[in-house]
Amino acid sequence: MPILTQAHHDHFDEYGYMVIENAVPTELCEPVVDAIFAFLEMDPSDPNDWYRAPHKPGAGMVEMYFHQAMWNVYQHPPIHQIYSEVYGTEQIWVHIDRVNMKPPKHPDYPDWDHKGMYHWDADTSKLPVRFSTQGVLFLRDTADNQGSFVCWPGAHQSLIDEENPWVPELTPEIYREKFIQVPAKAGSLLIWHVALPHGNGRNTSGKPRLAQYMNYYRAPNPMNEERRQERLTLWRERRALGRGPYPGDPRGWEAKNYESPELTPLGRKLLGLDFWDY
Repeated sequence: MPILTQAHHDHFDEYGYMVIENAVPTELCEPVVDAIFAFLEMDPSDPNDWYRAPHKPGAGMVEMYFHQAMWNVYQHPPIHQIYSEVYGTEQIWVHIDRVNMKPPKHPDYPDWDHKGMYHWDADTSKLPVRFSTQGVLFLRDTADNQGSFVCWPGAHQSLIDEENPWVPELTPEIYREKFIQVPAKAGSLLIWHVALPHGNGRNTSGKPRLAQYMNYYRAPNPMNEERRQERLTLWRERRALGRGPYPGDPRGWEAKNYESPELTPLGRKLLGLDFWDY
């Protein structure tokens, strides 16, 4: 039985994103929250402890990729089903990604008052933008003033137009007038089209924004063995890609403190350790 409804598909087509509530149970979300604070060596009950290294001011990205709790979410069967419905095939790979902890603004730490940001996940010089996705899991209930996902609903449509694609201008004025923050409950999965301008907003609440980025894409067919081996190396060595937007943690925390995540039979295929039956 499908998880995605026609309403999900319609919302995605019109606005460029959809929210699937109860995609992941809180019993899987909370261990990821615990892992984030342990990775940052911070006390989750002490707000004054959230504004220091190894974390950095900014959009809240945390360079943690291979904690077991994260991979328990990645290999959660309903998540695989959702993305299988999105891509029309069960033969998908998980994108190796990180987590987010964006603390609220604090009068004693003005450098951490990140005003929000916006960008595309696609190369907007190559039009029309082809279909692909990105996603984020809400680990805790997240209000619309809590640094949540922001986007310009529907703005993806101009970039995917087959006949006359064009790129809308992004300015601070557009950001203020057109972008919205999307609140959601813990366990909700938000999936968006890469052509949708998006980011995360300013956190003016009293709580941190806590999220896990998660996306999947069609497994290569024919297989790209070099790419597969690179993924397996990252998993075995518990480290980030080390280039582009994934610089990794300079402490090497995961390699020192974690074992490689244990994988279910499904998880082995999502990583590329085992092959899908083509």
